Amino acid sequence: MLRNYIKMAIKVLRRRAFFTFISLFAIGFTLTVLTLSAALIDHTLAPMPPETELDRTLGLYQLYAKGENIELQTSPGYRLLDRCIRDLPGAETVTIFSQAGSANSYVDGRKIESHLKRTDGGFWEIMHFEFLEGRPYTGEDERDASFVAVINARTRREFFGDSLAVGRMIEVDGQRFQVVGVVADVPIYRNNPFADIWVPITTAKSDSYRSEYLSGFTGLILARGRAAFPDIRAEFRARLSLLNPSEWEEKGIETVSCRPETYWEAASREILGTPIEKTRAAYLLAYFGGLMLLFMLLPTISLININVSRILERASEIGVRKAFGASKLTLVGQFVTENVILTLLGGALALMASCVILAVFTRAGVVPYAQFSPNLRIFASALGLALFFGVFSGVYPAWKMSRLHAVEALRRKMQ
Repeated sequence: MLRNYIKMAIKVLRRRAFFTFISLFAIGFTLTVLTLSAALIDHTLAPMPPETELDRTLGLYQLYAKGENIELQTSPGYRLLDRCIRDLPGAETVTIFSQAGSANSYVDGRKIESHLKRTDGGFWEIMHFEFLEGRPYTGEDERDASFVAVINARTRREFFGDSLAVGRMIEVDGQRFQVVGVVADVPIYRNNPFADIWVPITTAKSDSYRSEYLSGFTGLILARGRAAFPDIRAEFRARLSLLNPSEWEEKGIETVSCRPETYWEAASREILGTPIEKTRAAYLLAYFGGLMLLFMLLPTISLININVSRILERASEIGVRKAFGASKLTLVGQFVTENVILTLLGGALALMASCVILAVFTRAGVVPYAQFSPNLRIFASALGLALFFGVFSGVYPAWKMSRLHAVEALRRKMQ
């Protein structure tokens, strides 16, 4: 029966080319926008190299400090993280690293602008970079304040052209480092791993960062599993409550809030503007879902109207088939199958258009080091949206027309 449905659907769609074109355009445009949106969200928030362990990683991204005359939102300082996240129960490893800052170099009279990040050895245990040359620096390199660096592919080209970089020297921000590794470029929207050059945190020009409780650093905790999250958060909260440095008293700070968050929780806090103490990750998912449904609503209504008009023109067919004993279920199945085939065709066109747009967007270099491309998750999302769109916009017209009495259907055709 399904085979007959499909054969009849193809003939009907070819016969009414204008309606088919209008429907394909509405479906294709809607699904293209939704697929592109899903791709951008996926590339920004989903686990992918070098952040392959996001599902069991907690981060310390923001700190909120309040006092009688002060309210401060900033990143935590090195001293706070060093005292609060080392040797946490349930943690496999931790890392503390600076935010990527601007650094300049000069090679043969050319100015090279780079993003420099200072990290500890644990950074390379949590992040899984693709190494094109060499190796990461280690915890021992960090403890010894070794002037070694890992650079990305773009920096290698800027400094050394097509030559190998490992073992050679680069000068960055007035300091000289020996290159020990080269990694693939990381897009700027992956904030935790992103940089052009990574060096040991202990090579900083001043060690004043060691005593600072506020600003400049991020901490990541790789848990042994999600089941360890409550214990990690409870222990961190207990350690934080014991801190009362003179730096806070001098600034008039009375309370400090800082919470280990998943990347999705941090994103929801930033987008929805919720307090750090409250988890609103589910709200962010509902927010994105609501936007998608609202965007789909108008073209769905339009497609329903088009389908009703298209089906009304087939009133005589409906009347004849009902007169020969076709059931409501058979008629609904036929019309829904036609609509699903139509939306799958529109979905295929949307996926091809999305691939082209993402490729152009990547090649244009609008976002540094971006590598946008559909993956299996995005393809599955697009297919699911197409099927939902097809069934949702086809059920009502099909159900309405299947209820027509055979005589009434034939009379409509004659009118």
